[in-house]
Amino acid sequence: MTANDIIKDIKSRKFKPLYLLHGDEPYFIDLVGNYMESHILSDAEKGFNQTVLYGKDTDIMTVLNAAKRYPMMADYQVIIIKEAQDMKWGKEDADKKGINPVLSYFENPLNTTILVFCYKYGKFDKRKKAYKFIEKNGLVFESASMYDNKIPSWIESYVTEKNYQISAQAAAMLCEYLGNDLSKIANEIDKLMLNISAGQEINLKHIQDNIGISKEYNVFELQSALIKKDVLKANQIVNYFEANPKANPIVLTLGNLNNFFSKVLMYHYVKDKTPKSVASELGVNPYFIKDYEAASRGFDYYKTTLIIGWLREYDLKSKGMNSNASHGELLKELVFKILH
Repeated sequence: MTANDIIKDIKSRKFKPLYLLHGDEPYFIDLVGNYMESHILSDAEKGFNQTVLYGKDTDIMTVLNAAKRYPMMADYQVIIIKEAQDMKWGKEDADKKGINPVLSYFENPLNTTILVFCYKYGKFDKRKKAYKFIEKNGLVFESASMYDNKIPSWIESYVTEKNYQISAQAAAMLCEYLGNDLSKIANEIDKLMLNISAGQEINLKHIQDNIGISKEYNVFELQSALIKKDVLKANQIVNYFEANPKANPIVLTLGNLNNFFSKVLMYHYVKDKTPKSVASELGVNPYFIKDYEAASRGFDYYKTTLIIGWLREYDLKSKGMNSNASHGELLKELVFKILH
């Protein structure tokens, strides 16, 4: 079951008494949890029947005591535990009477209570009895991390749901520039849509104009200059980065370059060099295959491995390890090594 499936059930008023939303990707956990918080109860019902707690500020017994209450002037009460990974869950051992109150409630939950655990940044231990009881009597949703090559497609789906369109190049640039943080990507897309008419296609210019990516001086143009061995352009971009460090942090630049040259190295190993095969092996949009092909001609296997080693070395130096040089100086040194 996906996050959208759960939301669809909520819209249809199909509820479970227990929900465990857990996993490495926080975006979908927040998506479902926030939707439940906003849509299960009416505004009038929320005052007496909705409780939102945070894991570090509560414990499982406090939660259970609240869950055992009956709703007031409503069909349900909703209890949402955010950051449930920080909550003290207690032991699963039975007390002297042979009863564990946590497992006892999870085994027979109150049907008028909707109890939601938002357990982020990791998986709940599936070996625990609590997990098994929630799975049996409620719903467990695992929010798995999304592979990088799946994110452009997710961006396209997200934009389509908002009644917009986005070009493949623009989706790929968002993915490359913002990484795999789905919450950050969704937030930037939402802000972007405020400046674009509904139904309009989001293109590279929109991304560059609204998300702080300079049209001429960005990490993608730096990659292009390196591929072409354009020393002048590469140094112009590095100088721009040095003059605008907040907009172009070295950690982002090094991360993107490492991702790029790692895929160049993979390209050297791919036997079937057809675009479809390469796109599948590298996990990239076919639009960018020509860049990896050109880079593989300019940087052989040996030079590519050296570059990846330098990128790791300069990442450590940028964090103060064995170097007092500024980020701008480090990037200039690195680019010089790559080009010569």
